[in-house]
Amino acid sequence: MANVSISEEGLARISALGLTSEQLPRHVAIIMDGNGRWAQNRGRARIVGHRRGIQSVRAVVEEGCRLGLDQITLYCLSIENWKRPPRELTFLLRLLRHFLKVERAELMDQNVRLKMIGRREGLPSAVLEEFDRTVEETSENTGMTLCLAVNYGGRTEIADAARRLAEDVRSGTLEPEQVDEARFATYLATHGMLDPDLLIRTAGEMRLSNFLLWQISYAEIWVTDVLWPEFRGDDLLAACHAFASRERKFGGLPSPPEASQARSPAAPKATR
Repeated sequence: MANVSISEEGLARISALGLTSEQLPRHVAIIMDGNGRWAQNRGRARIVGHRRGIQSVRAVVEEGCRLGLDQITLYCLSIENWKRPPRELTFLLRLLRHFLKVERAELMDQNVRLKMIGRREGLPSAVLEEFDRTVEETSENTGMTLCLAVNYGGRTEIADAARRLAEDVRSGTLEPEQVDEARFATYLATHGMLDPDLLIRTAGEMRLSNFLLWQISYAEIWVTDVLWPEFRGDDLLAACHAFASRERKFGGLPSPPEASQARSPAAPKATR
């Protein structure tokens, strides 16, 4: 994982909350929910909300770069989303292709490395071509990693990993006694990535929606009522602040009281 630098503006924003960069999550995963609801609340078609949501993606990537986060993973299209109306799916895929083409130069300017997780089968070749080109062009960047989960499902990822592992055991390249959690993780789509420290879900929904089920086993979860098209950098910063105020025990015992108090800075006042 690259040592991502923090901008002067990012340091100032962190300091204003009484935090240090060490208290921030390194990897933030986001379930972007509420695009359709945002549009319907305004009497518009759902696709309008999806288009508006691109502005939130830009804002979150920019804020993540300012704060020096190592990675942001966005849940763009789940395997279950194929149940949606064909017109909406066609628009989503066209929007994704457009994003990859239009934002490629911006990703380069921000030194962002793009990655993708999810099944390639079933995705239009035009979308895959733009993905592959952007992944290749940004592969030498040393800043934050932006990972897009497209045609992704957590259970499917685990099942695919188990199948590949079983094939290696059957072929004799791997012995059953060599299989443990660390070994299994190397078969996942996220191999080489840090597990998320923080999972954000917008629109007030209290579900994991089959997202990174293996990887978020010890992630802190932060849910906001803000609909995704209205989510901005201040909201990401508020989530990071909430993360910093929590004590992560990973199944162990709590730290001494004085240590917990030291991790409880004043709450931020997000501008809306």
